[in-house]
Amino acid sequence: MYQKTVLPNGVRIVSEHIQGGRSVAIGVWVGAGSRHEAPAYEGASHLLEHMFFKGTVKRSAPQLAEALEKVGGQLNAFTAKEYTCYYARVLDEDLDLAIDVLQDIFFHSTFEEEGLGKEKNVIVEEIKMYKDTPDELVHDLFSQYAWNQHPLGHPIVGNETIIQDMKREDLLRYMETHYTPQDVVIAVAGPIQHEDLVQKLSVFGEFQRRREDIVPELPALQRFKNIFIKDTEQAHIVMGTQGFAQEHDMTYPMHIVNSILGAGLSSRLFQEIREKRGLAYSVFSYHNTYQDAGLFAVYAGTTPQKTHELVECVMEQMESLKQDGIDLQKLADTKAQIKGSLYLGMESTSSRMNRLGRTELTLNRVKTIDETVEKLEKVTLEDVRALLDQLWQPDKISVLAVGPEGCYKEGVPVQG
Repeated sequence: MYQKTVLPNGVRIVSEHIQGGRSVAIGVWVGAGSRHEAPAYEGASHLLEHMFFKGTVKRSAPQLAEALEKVGGQLNAFTAKEYTCYYARVLDEDLDLAIDVLQDIFFHSTFEEEGLGKEKNVIVEEIKMYKDTPDELVHDLFSQYAWNQHPLGHPIVGNETIIQDMKREDLLRYMETHYTPQDVVIAVAGPIQHEDLVQKLSVFGEFQRRREDIVPELPALQRFKNIFIKDTEQAHIVMGTQGFAQEHDMTYPMHIVNSILGAGLSSRLFQEIREKRGLAYSVFSYHNTYQDAGLFAVYAGTTPQKTHELVECVMEQMESLKQDGIDLQKLADTKAQIKGSLYLGMESTSSRMNRLGRTELTLNRVKTIDETVEKLEKVTLEDVRALLDQLWQPDKISVLAVGPEGCYKEGVPVQG
């Protein structure tokens, strides 16, 4: 069971008491991600995340790195499309230390010019590394063209030129307008008492910043068939279409369809494309959900000469699933599979903390596993059929290939 407290300035604290363990996971979640960046600030969320670890008034960067590692804990962060999270995992006896370190980086980071210059170079190297990893690059390129210049399609790592031009005052300005109390959630899971936790985190209730009053532009998906020409041994393909927002009723039938189609070793795509035809080593489907949009896609990598066969095979499997549907037994088995995966995924304090923070931040409430399972159990065969009819319409499917010239003849050459 979770508990929630809203501090005077609007910062939310959510916690879940877990009996019997020794580890505590704590995360400071901020509603600032790549989709919130104006064109001149592309990559600011990610760069700011890096800079929080480059030194504070009382700790140098090495001291921050050592602070929790010396007690066997960990300190880290990540940036996503709609949020950034700074987190720690420690023994329950070291929770005070974890809170002190997180408070230190959040309120007392210095963002020194020398460190900023070095970190820009680090991120540029990260961008180069990512561009040399086509099985990752293809997903970001697909998202970029699918969302048609909307910020939701911007790469989280940012743009090399913009990153290099970004100044210290730009980062501070971005933080002042995006790291506001109303956009901060502190999530904690482990053997803790909520009342004690609120007291320990009281300093987060003291800062004041004014949130930018901006109505986000709704993303609209476009259809395309593109090829990003790159000298690779494999052709990497993503095929996709419109998905659903986090709270849309169709997200639950989508769980079913995604699992059946490409979410595991027993999925139709894995069995047909890898096991039966030997076309790919890696093949899977996924559904990315956001606050107001979603994207459903299939990925596979294959020999360039087999690209068109692979694309046709995916289309055939989707059409077959759409025409044949599923029976009651398959529906029940898939529900059991998803349910088991969800509950097993909540075995760690980190997983529980992540769910608390992410759902409270993006939905303004904690969405429990039990709630998800309850709605999943209500999915009917009619719901699945309705989803398949709506989801997979050949004239609305987009395709992006990354690979050598000629590997996907239907694709229009694009620049990434």
